[in-house]
Amino acid sequence: MQKEPMLEVTFNKLSKELEYLKTIERAKIAHVIDVARELGDLKENAEYHAAKDKQGLMEARILDLTDLVGRAQVIDPSKLPHKRISFGSKVELIDQEDDSEITYTIVGSQESNPEQGLISVGSPMARALLGKEEGDEVNVSLPSGKKRFDIEDISTMDKLVES
Repeated sequence: MQKEPMLEVTFNKLSKELEYLKTIERAKIAHVIDVARELGDLKENAEYHAAKDKQGLMEARILDLTDLVGRAQVIDPSKLPHKRISFGSKVELIDQEDDSEITYTIVGSQESNPEQGLISVGSPMARALLGKEEGDEVNVSLPSGKKRFDIEDISTMDKLVES
């Protein structure tokens, strides 16, 4: 079973969602299905079919969350040294092609949001960066082609807040 690295805030958020779905949402949908069943012929009962579809989606989400929470490896980046790039490192890079600066923070797949500079530890960019130090050069094959970066700075990530 492969561990799923994540921040404590994400683990707590997923655990709360799982608990909510199992205790509250399941009961709500079961009630809607019971009410729809009383409306008669199930073959032509749109409310019943919609509720059953919603139930199927919710049960799939419960299975996904149960798996994720079960494989969670909660990591506190503030307790890791960030001399080398690791989970929770905030990395400032200089693109060797145009001298532009870009900053990435390496997080778990559940926290990943490339538009905000949060990249998954399993992404090609993060895999190329892991273990590197300030001043190193990194070559990365990205969908846009090969890129070369200089590692300008490594620090501990800023705290993510629960959304």
